[in-house]
Amino acid sequence: MIFVKENAPHLRRNAGVARLMLDVVIALLPTLVFSFCVYQLATLYTLLISLATMLLAEFIYVGLKNMMKWDGQKHSFKERFIYAYKNYSINNITAPLVSSIIYTLIMPPSAPYYAVFVGALVGIAFGKLVFGGLGSNIFNPAAVGMVFSKICFGSSFSTLENTWYYSTPIISGGTGGDVSVGGTALTNIANGIEHIYDYSLLDMFLGKMPGTLGEAFTITILIGAIYLIIRRSADFRIMLSYLVTFVAMMAVAGLCIHSLYKDIDVGYFLGFQLLSGGLFFGAVFMLTDPVTSPTNRPGRIIFGMIAGVVTVFIRLFGALPEGVAFSILIANMFVPVIEHYKWSSNFYTWKKILCMAIIFIIPTIIMILAVLYGGVIVHG
Repeated sequence: MIFVKENAPHLRRNAGVARLMLDVVIALLPTLVFSFCVYQLATLYTLLISLATMLLAEFIYVGLKNMMKWDGQKHSFKERFIYAYKNYSINNITAPLVSSIIYTLIMPPSAPYYAVFVGALVGIAFGKLVFGGLGSNIFNPAAVGMVFSKICFGSSFSTLENTWYYSTPIISGGTGGDVSVGGTALTNIANGIEHIYDYSLLDMFLGKMPGTLGEAFTITILIGAIYLIIRRSADFRIMLSYLVTFVAMMAVAGLCIHSLYKDIDVGYFLGFQLLSGGLFFGAVFMLTDPVTSPTNRPGRIIFGMIAGVVTVFIRLFGALPEGVAFSILIANMFVPVIEHYKWSSNFYTWKKILCMAIIFIIPTIIMILAVLYGGVIVHG
C-alpha cells in the first residue's frame, strides 16, 4: 500500500480543484449579477480592485516561493522566471478569483478604494499565503480581509449604516434618485428591539434593505446553494447544521424576549434574524470552503454548530451587529481539533453525538439566563 500526502481540499469523487472552484464561481454569478444591477459602479470597482490585488499577490508569492536557488551559475531573467512559474496552474487563478468574488459581495457599497485594497491584500496574504498557499490555510481569506477592513476602516463605512440606495449606483460619497434613508436592519435593533419592524420580511427576502454588496439577495443565494448541492461541490451538512443551530437558539431567544416585551412577535423576530445580515451567504459560500472546513461528516456538523452558536452570541450580546464573518473565523480555529486523528472519522459515535448536544445545550442555557436576567436586550 502506498500513502500519498496531498493538501486540501480532499475530494471523494473524480473531480479536480479547478472544477470545484468553477462550480463556486457559477453559483456566485446570480448574486454577483444582482449586485451589479443594484449597485453598479460600487460592485464593479470593488471586484476589480480585489481581483487584481489577490491575483497579483498570488503571482508574486508563487514566484518567491519557487525562486531558483543559487547554484554557482549565472542565469538570465527568462530562465529564472520560467523556473519559478513552471508549476503555475489554473488553480492559482481560480482560487483567488473565488476569494475576490466572495470578498466583494461581503463588502459594503460605501467602502472606499483604499479599504477595499488593504482588506483584499491582508485577506489573501495573511489569510492564505502565509500558511503556504492553496490548501494550507486555516482561515477563510475573504472573511479575514473583510474583518480586517471593517476593524481598521469601519468609520468610513458609515454611509452603509445610514443610507440605502436601491436602484441607483452607489459610489462612495455619491447620491441617487430612488433613495431610502435609515440604518441597516441589524444596526437599527441596537437602538431598540422594536426596530425589527422597520423592514417587512418580504422586503428583506427580496433584498430591499441595507446591507453589503451581496448578502441581502436571499433568492440568488439559495439558487447558488441548490447548484452547489446538486453538483456536490458543497456539503449540505455544514449549511444545515449552521442554520438549524441558529434557528433553534434564536427561537428560544425570541421566546425569552417575548416574555419580557409582549409586543415582540416570536415568529417575526426569528424571520428577521434569518433574513438580515449575511447569514445565508456565509452558510452557503464561506462555511463550506473545502480547505477551511472539516473533512469528516460528524466534524462538519460540529463545525456548523460552533459557527451557529457564535453567530447567535455575537448578534445578541456583541458590540458589532453582524456576527457571521467573525463566527466563521472562530469556527475555523476549531477545525484542527475536530480533525484530530484520535477521533476524526465518518462514524457517528455516542461521544460525537454527546459533543453535539453539549455544544447546543450549554450555550442555550447561558443565552437564556443572559437574556432574562442579564439586561442585554435594549428596548428603546
